[in-house]
Amino acid sequence: MSPATTTEAKPAAPPPVEKIKVKVDGREIEVPKTMPDPMTGRPMPTTMIQATTLAKVDVPHYCYHPKLPVAGNCRMCLVEFGTPGMGPDRKPVMNPDGTPKIAKSPRPAIACATPVSPGMEIYTSTPGVKQMREGVLESLLINHPLDCPICDQAGECKLQEYSVEYGQAQSRFVEPKVHKPKTVDLGPRIVLDAERCILCTRCIRFTKDIAGDDALGIINRGSYNTIAAYPGTPFANNYTLNTVDICPVGALTSKDFRFRMRVWFLKETKSVCTSCGTGCSITIGSREEKIYRYEPRENDAVNSSWMCDAGRLNYKWVDREDRLRDVLVGGQKSTWSNALGEISEKLRKAAPGSVAIVASGRQTNEELFLLKKIARKLNAPTDSVLRTGEGDKLLVNADKNPNAWGAVIMGIIDPHCGMGRNIPRIAELIKSGTIKTLIVFGEDVTKHGISAELLGKLETLIVSDILPNKTTAAARYLLPGCAHAEKRGSFTNVKLRVQRFMKAVEPKGDARPEWEFLHELVYNVTGQNGFVSIEGLFNQMAAEVPAFNGLTWASLGDTGVTVQI
Repeated sequence: MSPATTTEAKPAAPPPVEKIKVKVDGREIEVPKTMPDPMTGRPMPTTMIQATTLAKVDVPHYCYHPKLPVAGNCRMCLVEFGTPGMGPDRKPVMNPDGTPKIAKSPRPAIACATPVSPGMEIYTSTPGVKQMREGVLESLLINHPLDCPICDQAGECKLQEYSVEYGQAQSRFVEPKVHKPKTVDLGPRIVLDAERCILCTRCIRFTKDIAGDDALGIINRGSYNTIAAYPGTPFANNYTLNTVDICPVGALTSKDFRFRMRVWFLKETKSVCTSCGTGCSITIGSREEKIYRYEPRENDAVNSSWMCDAGRLNYKWVDREDRLRDVLVGGQKSTWSNALGEISEKLRKAAPGSVAIVASGRQTNEELFLLKKIARKLNAPTDSVLRTGEGDKLLVNADKNPNAWGAVIMGIIDPHCGMGRNIPRIAELIKSGTIKTLIVFGEDVTKHGISAELLGKLETLIVSDILPNKTTAAARYLLPGCAHAEKRGSFTNVKLRVQRFMKAVEPKGDARPEWEFLHELVYNVTGQNGFVSIEGLFNQMAAEVPAFNGLTWASLGDTGVTVQI
C-alpha cells in the first residue's frame, strides 16, 4: 500500500454552468440547461422533474429514479406546461406588458422525460393535473391487494402515500380483482409479491444498467404482467437487495427483514459500512438496542444510492451471544479502573523498545491516533493486519479493512513497507525476548504470524476485541471493545474520503468505545491530556495530523470530506 500522490497539477476550473429561466407554478427559477446523466455522466437536457425538484415542488412519480435511466411508463408525473408563443413571423408573441405570451400545450407531458426550454412554464397543481393523477392511481389500484396492514412496505410505500395525497376518496371498481402469486421465491434474498407490483421496472433497470446482470424482465400480457427472473436462473447477484430499496411498493421484500419490524418503530442512525474499504454510507435501523437492518444512504462521492448485499447483511455478529462483555485480568473479572491502572503502571515502567502494538484496519481514525501516541512514547514498533478478498467493478473493494488508509495516515503502517510486513519482525523480537509486552487491538494475531506459543513468551499481553479468539484467550488484560454501531468515530476509505458515523445501539456488558479508554491510557502513560468528547478528539487529531489539517468534526457533515496525503 502506498500513499496517494500529491504532485499532480491542479485541474482547470470547470466552465460556468449555462442556466435558463423557467417558471414552476408561477414562480420563476433558474435551472442548469443540462445536468449529468446518471449512467454516463454526460450532460443531458434538464428535465421538468429535475426543474421542479430544484424548485422544491413535489411531482409524484413511480418509475422515475434520479440514479436510473428514464423509462416514462407509470405516467404519474404528468404535468401541464406552456412555452413562449411564436407568431407567423416566427417571432415571440408579447403581452402588453412586454413579457412573452405563453401558449399552453393542449397535451400534458411526463415530467421525467420532457426537457425544459427557456421561458417554459410548468403547472403541477391545476385541476387537470389533479384529475390525471387520480386516474393513474385509480388504474394502479384496480388489481392492487388491500393488504397494507401486513405489508412490509407499509410506512414507506409511495402507493400508500400518493393514494392519500393525490388519489380519490372512494374506489369505483366493483369487479373481481386479478390474482397473482403472493410469495414468489425470486432468489436467495428476495421474495416477490406479484399482486403488489405496479410494473414501474425500477428493479429491471437497476439490475441491468447498474448491477450489470440482465436477470429480470416482465412476462405475460395485460393485467397478468409480472416481474420474473430468467427461467432456471435465481436472482442472486451481490446487489439484489437494492431492488427492495427502490421498489416504490411492497412487491419486492427482503427475506432477512421480512415481517420482523414495522419501519415506523425503527430508530435511524447515519453510519458507514465496515465490510470493505469502500465505506458505503448507510443508515442503521434499530429498536430497543437491537439492529434490524442496514440500508444505503445517498453519497455520490462514495456509493451513490447503493450497497452490496454482503455488506448489508453484515450486522448480525454485533449481537452474537459470545460477545466479549467483561473486563478480565488474568482470566478473572475485574473493573475498568483496576485494569487500566495496572496496564498504565506496566507501560510507564516498560523499557523503550520492549513494547509492540498490532492495531486493526477496523479501528477508527481516533483510536489509531491514540495508539500511535502510545507507540511514540514507548518507541514501539507497530503494524496492522492486511485483509483482502475479491472485489468487483461496482462497489466491493478488495481491501476488506474499512480504515486501512487511516492506519497509513496515523503512522501505524509504514506505507513503503505495506500493511502486515512488520508483523514477522515483531514475532522475531518476541522470540528473541526484546519485545516483552504486546498490545493487540481488534486482531487475532495467531492467524497472522504470531503463534500462541510466541504469545506465551510475553510478560504482558494486552488485548482489546469484540469477539473471542485465540489471542483474547491468551490475554493477561482483556478489554472488551465496541462495534462501530455502538460508538462514534470516523473512517478513511480507499479514496481518502473521511466519513463519520454515529452510535446506533448501546454496547454489551462492560464494553466501552476503544477511544474512551485509550484516552485514559494516553494520559496515564504520556501525560498528554486530550478531549473527552469525540468531537474534541477529532479536532485535536486534525490539528496534529497533516492530512487532516483544516478539518473539524462538524465539517465532515453527513457525507464526509476527501483528504490528500
